[in-house]
Amino acid sequence: MYCSVTLEGEELWLLADKAVYWPARRTLLIADAHFGKASAYRSLGQPVPQGTTTANLHRLDRVLSGFACERVIFLGDFLHGPGSHASGTLGALRAWRDRTPELAMTLIRGNHDKRAGDPPADLRIEVVTEPLLMGPFALQHEPDAHPSHHVLAGHVHPVYRLRGRGRQSLRLPCFLIGTQVSLLPAFGAFTGGYAVEQDVDRRLFVIGDHEVWPVQ
Repeated sequence: MYCSVTLEGEELWLLADKAVYWPARRTLLIADAHFGKASAYRSLGQPVPQGTTTANLHRLDRVLSGFACERVIFLGDFLHGPGSHASGTLGALRAWRDRTPELAMTLIRGNHDKRAGDPPADLRIEVVTEPLLMGPFALQHEPDAHPSHHVLAGHVHPVYRLRGRGRQSLRLPCFLIGTQVSLLPAFGAFTGGYAVEQDVDRRLFVIGDHEVWPVQ
């Protein structure tokens, strides 16, 4: 369900639902939710699946029900684009927010947020620019090193290719824990991925079958 790592003296739980829980702060970190991405594509005439926002919110509810969360911080790209302001997408987000009125929420603007615009005010999401400094971490969207804090970021959508016998392979979302910058996988269900490789200065943790395990 999750894998515990210690980073800069803090315990972080890498969740199989593609998020990070910081137990000392009772805080959930989510990167690249891209709510309304399918709606944005449909607004451009592209035939893409429906229900991705609902699926993402159901997964978020599952995480919140399993951990004592007081705050959710989105590491950028909350909404995908201008087309994400479709009534169906915003209606689902408002209904979800009405069920979680006590939960503090913060969005660190990412590149897609700048195009999509800030979330509607009635979602009660504090919106800030990067970096957001919290404890030993600089919470960002862009994975750029910070001069004094370890960076937790998104943007890249890291995935790792597991290779089997012959030509068999499988691309899985992963967490990348580096020496200065660490990356979260994209939380959104309708997102692509950038392949990363194992190296001496990083640790990779892949997600599959509702489990998280380190790449050896």
